[in-house]
Amino acid sequence: MIAIIDYGAGNIQSVRKAFAHIGCEVCVTRDKNKIMQADGAVLPGVGSFGDTMDTMNKFGITDTVIEYTKSQKPFLGICLGLQLLFPRSEESPEAEGLGIFNGTITKIPSKEGLKIPHIGWNSLDIKKGSRLFADIEKNPYVYFVHSYFLTASDRNIVSAQTEYGVRIDAAIEKDNIFATQFHPEKSGETGLKILKNFADIVGNGQGGIL
Repeated sequence: MIAIIDYGAGNIQSVRKAFAHIGCEVCVTRDKNKIMQADGAVLPGVGSFGDTMDTMNKFGITDTVIEYTKSQKPFLGICLGLQLLFPRSEESPEAEGLGIFNGTITKIPSKEGLKIPHIGWNSLDIKKGSRLFADIEKNPYVYFVHSYFLTASDRNIVSAQTEYGVRIDAAIEKDNIFATQFHPEKSGETGLKILKNFADIVGNGQGGIL
């Protein structure tokens, strides 16, 4: 069972449907016991960094997410769910993120011909050996919706990058924690394969394996 953590994010149902499409059993919940008992957990994300952290704190989800990431069971953050793993974002300087990794979340710089937010399909440059991108074709196209982007302090955790006027860390992977800036649930067959890879990691009990 994979728990999709419910704090009211707009893409929760599309994430649930995508997992259901690949035959994966999921539950949408904010109950700590159900989350902690799950074999894997997903933190989806749509919205602003500060408002989301306020909501997670209000529902008591923040400490649960931090505890889960330390459990060695597979965890996947999606879009804002990636950004929340870091201490702060330029979007909401006063808000404190989960602080699981170090890095900066900054606004995509305005350049001629580039629209902000970045909405649409971009190709990925995938790091060799990534478990989340196992058996994915070279330079696949995936779907992005974001105005802010990650630059991770530890370059070893970056599993994929993309270009949109600047080099963007599009996915991270370390031990049991995985996260993507793009939306796999909106990325067609490639996205479904990525979610299937995560589900296989969960099913094989591979949390904590580099």
